[in-house]
Amino acid sequence: MNNINFLFVTLFGIGKLKKIPGSYASLVTTIFLFFLFNILNFSANIILIGVIIIFFISLYSVNIFIKDLDNKDPKEVVIDEFVGQSIPICLYEIAHEGVKDTSQVLTFYFIMFILFRLFDISKPYPVSYYDKNFKNSFGVMMDDICAGLYVVAVLVLYMVITS
Repeated sequence: MNNINFLFVTLFGIGKLKKIPGSYASLVTTIFLFFLFNILNFSANIILIGVIIIFFISLYSVNIFIKDLDNKDPKEVVIDEFVGQSIPICLYEIAHEGVKDTSQVLTFYFIMFILFRLFDISKPYPVSYYDKNFKNSFGVMMDDICAGLYVVAVLVLYMVITS
């Protein structure tokens, strides 16, 4: 059971990469979701429900993983990047249902990836609040969820300005 939990919280071992495991996890998530949405044509609502379920499972799984560790937000835990990166992509897909230009989709996916990494690394408030004040699975997950919601806010602002 511990091996399954390890694979889950490290996103099948991506978290064990020596350099920038969070960025790799975000990139793999972006590519995976592009494949699900734009190649296999999965429903955005179903994927979003799946991400919400993964969020709740993550709260429990990350707690188990970090319980005996001094560092309560270890680099190898990257399931939070999966959830955080998935939020803007799922909401983009929900807002843009139907046939889309692939080059435009790829551009937005790239922008969402870059923005998410910027917000996750720079940790503007309230991302930093959760990162500093909650030394548990809730803090691990919420800072990435806030970073994902910042990406959504930037994209909504962009779409309002350009429409």
